[in-house]
This record gives sequence, C-alpha cells and structure tokens, in this order.
Amino acid sequence: MKKIFSLMLLIALVGSACAEQITVAAAADLNYAMKDLAARFEKSSGHTVSLSFGASGNLYSQIQSGAPYDLFFSADADYPAKLAAAGKIDSASVRTYAIGRLVLWVPSSSKLDPQQLKMDLILDPAIKKIAIANPEHAPYGRAAMAALDHFQFAGLVKDKLVLGENVSQAAQFVQSGNAQAGLIPLSLALSPPMKAAGKYWQLPDDSYPDMQQAAGILSSSKHKQAAKAFLDFVGSPEGAAVLQQYGFGLPAHK
Repeated sequence: MKKIFSLMLLIALVGSACAEQITVAAAADLNYAMKDLAARFEKSSGHTVSLSFGASGNLYSQIQSGAPYDLFFSADADYPAKLAAAGKIDSASVRTYAIGRLVLWVPSSSKLDPQQLKMDLILDPAIKKIAIANPEHAPYGRAAMAALDHFQFAGLVKDKLVLGENVSQAAQFVQSGNAQAGLIPLSLALSPPMKAAGKYWQLPDDSYPDMQQAAGILSSSKHKQAAKAFLDFVGSPEGAAVLQQYGFGLPAHK
C-alpha cells in the first residue's frame, strides 16, 4: 500500500510540476467567449489561464512597454503583425483565429425595431446617443466609423456619438441607458446578459473592413509550450465551436 501511495504521490507531483499558468491579453470583444475557452482548456490540460481584457490598441501599447503576457488575442491582425515585426511576438506563432462581426444594438425597452429600420434607426429623434468603442485604439470603433461612412451617416450623427474605452464599455453605455443605441460586436450581443436585454441588426459584411482577428505568443513568454497549447486549443474544432457560438466567423483555412 505504501508503494502504491508513493507512486500516486509521485504522479500527482509530476502533474502539478507540468501544469503552468499563462497570462492572456485579449480584446474586449472576447470577454465571454474567452472565459468559456479558458475554462474548457483548464479542465482538459491542467494549465490555468489568467485573462486581461481591454481595447486591442491599449494591450498593444502595454506589450510594447514590456507587459508580461504570454499570449495576445487582438481584435484585428495589424497589432500582432506590428509586434512580430518589432520582435515582441514570435512571428511563427501568429495566426488568424476569428472574423469579427458588427451589430446595431438597442435595449429591449426601445420602441424602435433594428431589424425593420436597420441603419436608419440611428437617425430617429429618439436616439440621442450612440455608443461605439474609441476608434483611436479599438478596431471595432474603427469598424463602426467605417460603417457610418459607408451609409453616409457619419456627419449626421457625429454629435450623438459617445466613446467607450473599449467595446465592453460601449456596450455598457447602451445597456445602462446612457446611450439609446450602440454599434458593438456580435459576440457581445450574443452574450448572456445582453442577449436577454436587447435586440440587434447585424450590419452587412461589406459595410466595414473585414475584421480578421489574430493572435500570437510573446517572445518574452516563459510558458511558450502552455501558450501554444492554448492557442492550438482555440483553433481546434472545440474552440472553433465556442467562437461560432458567440457569432464569430472562422478563417477560411479552418
């Protein structure tokens, strides 16, 4: 019995020694999807995942300044590409993991129907404020501005715009009633709290630039194996199913 107990203890010690904690910087549009992905990965791998969410541009700046992340999941492909060119991210690890989608969202209490009115909804006098993420550092904010230009509404609604630090804050503005409409990611519109609290219209894909979302492993990571395992998991059939559940499109090579 002593030998069996000792063997079990050894196996447990080896297992715990192999388990690592990785720190992931993730775009705010991944708030719910990434938590789901991390929980599934932790259960199957034994590793743990610490998540830090924010606007992709802000996370990019943090990484440039030496923030100790292991992985960066951006809401666009440009930031990881720039970091790879600067030697901050392992260029061989960079991959597109999802395609982002934009929606016009209003609370359930709104008398306006986004499915019927589509983008014309934001011109209604009842819409005093429209929430978007700050386009200076949030890819979805830039997509929202591109969509407004596409529909030739940018000049008409410029005084209505309220800027969130990231897409999560923009979503909070409209969910709380501080704005009457918001241009936010489909992934947040499909999240449990917002799905139950509002209604949306998905903007046509050709009304804003293609939102290729990319990720990569930081060159400074001390946990590259575990980071690669998580990146591979996100790209696996199980990971892809979670991303699709939250409204993300998948890259063509998937």
